[in-house]
Order: sequence, then C-alpha cells, then structure tokens
Amino acid sequence: MEKNLIIIGGGPAGLAAAKSAYDAGERDILILEREDRLGGILNQCIHNGFGLHTFKEELTGPEYAARYIKEVLDRKIEYKTGTTALSIDKNKRVTCASEAEGLMIYEAKAIILACGCRERPRGAINIAGCRAAGIFSAGTAQKLINIDGYMPGKEVVILGSGDIGLIMARRMTFQGAKVKAVVELMPYSSGLNRNIVQCLNDFDIPLMFSHTVVDIKGKGRVSSVVIAAVDEKLNPIKGTEQEIKCDTLLLSVGLLPENELSRMADVNLSPVTGGAVVDDDMMTGTDGIFACGNVLHVHDLVDFVSEESEWAGARAAAYIRGEKAKGERVAIGAEGGVRYVVPQYALRDGEENLKLRMRVGNVYKNVRLCVVCDGEEVYSKKCMIVTPGEMETVSLNEKQTRALKNCKKATVCLKAVER
Repeated sequence: MEKNLIIIGGGPAGLAAAKSAYDAGERDILILEREDRLGGILNQCIHNGFGLHTFKEELTGPEYAARYIKEVLDRKIEYKTGTTALSIDKNKRVTCASEAEGLMIYEAKAIILACGCRERPRGAINIAGCRAAGIFSAGTAQKLINIDGYMPGKEVVILGSGDIGLIMARRMTFQGAKVKAVVELMPYSSGLNRNIVQCLNDFDIPLMFSHTVVDIKGKGRVSSVVIAAVDEKLNPIKGTEQEIKCDTLLLSVGLLPENELSRMADVNLSPVTGGAVVDDDMMTGTDGIFACGNVLHVHDLVDFVSEESEWAGARAAAYIRGEKAKGERVAIGAEGGVRYVVPQYALRDGEENLKLRMRVGNVYKNVRLCVVCDGEEVYSKKCMIVTPGEMETVSLNEKQTRALKNCKKATVCLKAVER
C-alpha cells in the first residue's frame, strides 16, 4: 500500500502535524496511533494549564487534545488507532500491525515521527533495595488514578521534581494521600516554577534539593525509603541518611524520546536530547523522515509541541510537492551554559525565518542569551534567570536568520550581563 504522508503517533504532535500538512495542501495522510483513541498522553492529564499560548485560554489535557482531534476529524484525515508501528526503514517503508487488520506494510513519500517519550525506569538510576510492590513511575500512577480509577498508595515519597512528579504530588494529595516529600538529586528543580508553587508550596509539601533515595525497604509492599544528601559530584554523603515511612515511591526522574523506530531508519540521534538531529525543516538526516514533539526533544509546554509540529507538517507537505531546500547546511552549536539547541542545522536556501529552542545546563541569573555568527552577535536578550526546567525560545527575524545562514560557524550561548 502507498501513502504520501504517514504520521507515527496520534498525540498532540501527530495531530498538529496532520492538521498543518492538510492545510498546506497534502490530502493523502495517515496517522498511526497504538492506543485505542487519539490524544496521546493528554488524555490522562486532567489538570489545567494547557493552551494558554495556542488558544489563549486555560484548558485541561483532554480539552486541549479534543480541539486538535476535532480539527483532524473535520478535515477527514485518515487515522488508525490500536495500530502499532513495528518498523520503518530509510526507504520510508512502514510496517505496522493491529488486532483488527493484522500486519500492514506501507510505502510512504514522507514520514513524520511524532512518537512522544517514555519515563526513565528504576533500572536506569540503580536504586538499591527490595523489589516490593508500591514503586511506580509518576506517569503510571497518573494513569492509574485518572484513567483506571485506582489509588496507588496512601503515604507517598516522590523521587525527582520533574513536572509529572510535581503534578502527581498535588493529585495524590487531592485523593487523600499524604505526600511526605519530593526528593530531588540536583540543587534545582527540573520542573516549571509554576508547578513548584501550585503543586508543592500551596500544600506545604517539602522539596528536598541535593538528596536522593539510597534504599527501599519492605516485604511484599514498600514500608519505607532511606534518603541521603549528595555532594557536588552527586554521590550520597555518608551519615546524612534518614528513613521516611511510606507505602509508595513515585519516580519522576526524566523522560526519554521514543526513538527505537528512528534507529531502524538510520536517523542520527543527538547524545544530549536523545532525539533526532534535524534541520530547520524539521527533517532528519534520513531523506524524507521528519521529527517533532517529545520524540525530538522533551518539551515543557504542549503549546510548543503543537507549534513545532505544525511547522513539521507544513514542511513535510512541501517536501512531497518537491519543494525541498537543496542548499548547504549550517551547523548551530550550543556553548557557554546552553546544553542543546533544536534545530541543530539551518539550510542556507531555506525559509527566511528561524525559531530556535534550547535548554540550559544549570540555573543562571542576570545573563544574556546570544546567537553568535562567525564571532559576531546577531541576537541577544537579557534574562533575569534561566533554568533547566524551562525551555528557552529564540525567534530570529529575517535579517538575523540571513546572517546565521550565511555564516560558517553559528552558536547559541549565555554571556554575563555587562555592568
């Protein structure tokens, strides 16, 4: 079977990409979604705070998803739920399967990867202790409560201050549980500041920086966890251990882009983001394969996912029409406190506008976020504070974009504010 455009993932990224590709003139579109309904992770995010940028109003996750699902349905874009993409290759052949239709193979002219991300498991952080019941990732606990109607536990410790962990601290409290502490390895939170205020401070839930869980105790069910302070090298400090009685440990220790399919297609992945390396058309190094949303890099706001994905959908439609930019690629590096920047390349003869998204590696105050081309600053903005938990965005105008695309070396960096 043949399709012009296959989008893998029916969450916020895939829905936005499909809508945009359709509006850009592409009609032969197929969305593949492994869950039984469209919407992705938003279906279990019943808290508000979504849509402030996109719709200029505050929505819950399901409400935000419903807006884009309606756009897809109104355009009669084809989609298959309960359908898992098993493999793709660099020739854009997609193998997928569903209970209803069995094994299917599609030949596509373009593919958009919108597979989202998954939570980092306990095994990835090497916590010592028992394998008792009561240890959940924060997202799993969220699904148990909001979708399945089960309560994971009554006395809770949360390891990690990512946004899901912070939100689940509040959610567990609403459901009658006692959240004893949120324990964070780093000296700063990896979540949005608004979530720290609304989910922890408003409920007097302690946030313990520079601490980690070093042991889990219990037979059959978790009975307590042992936490300890860590030094500058993030190693536990002997003698600082303290035991907290609880029956549940939630892990909010990071998200990983779902890039198994990307590897099958020989897509080059960034060692920093875990997602694909892309140009400003959101196309990977494998011709005709695009990436957007959390499979590309983990976002803090779904509004940014939608914006990025709409651009990917429009550029994929242009690629199918044969309008692919053919110019040389200019590498965009990250230096001086900036961990990464997306996109990592700009096409010299591409569109004369450019939006860069990035995260910093630490908390910095009173700095300038700069774009430097061949040693000359072409963009600079003052920031009172930048943190790893909040993604930064740089929007270059036509003149600044042209300067970047005509240089030999471009970097994004932080510089001290001159006094």
